[in-house]
Amino acid sequence: MTTTPRADSAPVPTATNDRLPWEEVPERVRSAVEDRLGSRVVTARTQSGGFSPGVAARVQLADGRRAFIKAVSAELNPDSPRFHRSEALIARRIPPQAPVPQLLADEDLDGWVVLVFEDIDGVMPSEPWHLPDLRRVLDATLDLAATLDPAPIESPTIEGRYGDMFAGFRAMADDPWPDPWTRRHARRLAEAEAEWARACAGSVLVHADLRADNILLTQDRVVFVDWAHGAVGAPWFDVVFLAGSVIMHNGREGIDVLDEHLAERAVDPEAVNCVLTAATGFFLYQSLQPIPPNLAGLRDFQRVQGEATLGWLRERTGWS
Repeated sequence: MTTTPRADSAPVPTATNDRLPWEEVPERVRSAVEDRLGSRVVTARTQSGGFSPGVAARVQLADGRRAFIKAVSAELNPDSPRFHRSEALIARRIPPQAPVPQLLADEDLDGWVVLVFEDIDGVMPSEPWHLPDLRRVLDATLDLAATLDPAPIESPTIEGRYGDMFAGFRAMADDPWPDPWTRRHARRLAEAEAEWARACAGSVLVHADLRADNILLTQDRVVFVDWAHGAVGAPWFDVVFLAGSVIMHNGREGIDVLDEHLAERAVDPEAVNCVLTAATGFFLYQSLQPIPPNLAGLRDFQRVQGEATLGWLRERTGWS
């Protein structure tokens, strides 16, 4: 296993990928979706953000309605159709009062999975984050958790969703990440990581994959999109998982806001540290794996997230 860390001088990567235009989806699939919607697509504007190589487009229908379409096939990426199917199952059951786009239609045809959502008139948070926007999003996770507790659907727990993957430091035990602090505390990190599932047990349906590109800010609300990984657990899990994509852009300022928010919620610091350890190990170890088809930027993004949360973890543990 090669564990060469990313050069500090390299630019911070973003969660983005080349998207397939809606017009390049097979005509039979497009026609089936339009039949479900009762109107044809007249314009489709591809959107940035996220790693899926499939379609992500805001569309205008002939009857004047707007919608947001996601579509992918196994040919583009073998795992992405499974994620789209998971998102459809979750989106159908999330209550309408939750700040989540309504699923208007979905189609599974000829190896293509297509999801059609209401179009949200909002924008992704800027990166680096504006701190008022970050505080607004963190506060919104409180409201989200209150709306989705208890979980309105039968969904895997966070342990069921990530159990095999939240073992990065244990997987790297014989060849730790090439950072002096990590090597010095390799055993302690593995032991702390092993407690993560107990630390974040709960009854809330959490997003479990929160980043700036999965959030839309409107004039009066925060909307959480892309629910393929939704899972049941502690209401603060999303805050810890979001941390990597915050700290990689905002550094010290981001850490201060995160610490302040978790303290206000009175979350057990040791529980946070266990989950933060698992998330950091996940990002670092996954960054060393082969690059998935058509997801060229994913591993570098995971590496930088892991390095960002590793710094926060060093600070929170106080280990020398």
